[in-house]
Amino acid sequence: MTSQGSKTPNEKLRLIVVTGVSGSGRASTMRILEDLGFYCIDNLPVALAPTMLELVTERDPTLSKVALGIDARERLFFPEWPRVFAQLEASGFRPEIIFLDAADAVLARRYSETRRPHPLAHAGTTVAESIRRERLALAEMRERANRIIDTSALTVHELREIITAIVASPGDQAEMAITLVSFGFKYGTPVGLDLMFDVRFIPNPFFVDELRGLDGHDPKVRAFVMNQPTAVAFLDQVESLMKFLIPLYKKEGKRHLAIGLGCTGGRHRSPVLVQELAKRLSAFGLPIQTRDQDIHRQET
Repeated sequence: MTSQGSKTPNEKLRLIVVTGVSGSGRASTMRILEDLGFYCIDNLPVALAPTMLELVTERDPTLSKVALGIDARERLFFPEWPRVFAQLEASGFRPEIIFLDAADAVLARRYSETRRPHPLAHAGTTVAESIRRERLALAEMRERANRIIDTSALTVHELREIITAIVASPGDQAEMAITLVSFGFKYGTPVGLDLMFDVRFIPNPFFVDELRGLDGHDPKVRAFVMNQPTAVAFLDQVESLMKFLIPLYKKEGKRHLAIGLGCTGGRHRSPVLVQELAKRLSAFGLPIQTRDQDIHRQET
């Protein structure tokens, strides 16, 4: 029997379950976790997970990090997962779920480029139909996820940065990392944001002839945006909000905070404000990543 307040060996083990829609990057994520020192097991029948984890920890009591990859083709997983997760928790494991997602159009393009069939496709069904079926099957798991990552516009290097931030140990310098994402509302909102701000109230450089063809990385666009009193006031308010929220998130053990700033096309205002907010939040001493999801799209 363990004394009150002490941890069992299983509670000391970091268990991450990686799942999500097919084509969203599960295999890449598992490789990243393996590089980060996790003992990775992919495509394991879910019903065997509790038994396998007990065997692995008995064989190597020093093991501290395990990642399980759940493929959509594991059809028995969907009806079984509540019982399996309850069994894992009863055994002292605390599974964290990383759910990978991407826009339907991106998933369809990836399957077209690789010429691979969708794992849930049947004769006569289209990729779009298979994606819809899979989303319905995964809806409950997505709801339970600790972290949802939209890989639609991510490179492998950007995915690595996000996964590294998420799994950073509480004792590491990167106990919590922040990702700032600029995007255009006309193209849809990114998946998995914790906080989202609409900055379309700021005058749009798109309607200034000499700025229309530039983007938010250009000094002229930056000067135009930052000369707007509403832009400065907005950054002041968000910075104040973050000073309040970040200590509370850290207290709750949150490892990654994703903040989205959206304008109409994601090309002018939101990229400027993401960079300016990153400068301000850097004073908090936490790792900050920035990503401009739609900056290269041509706004019309």
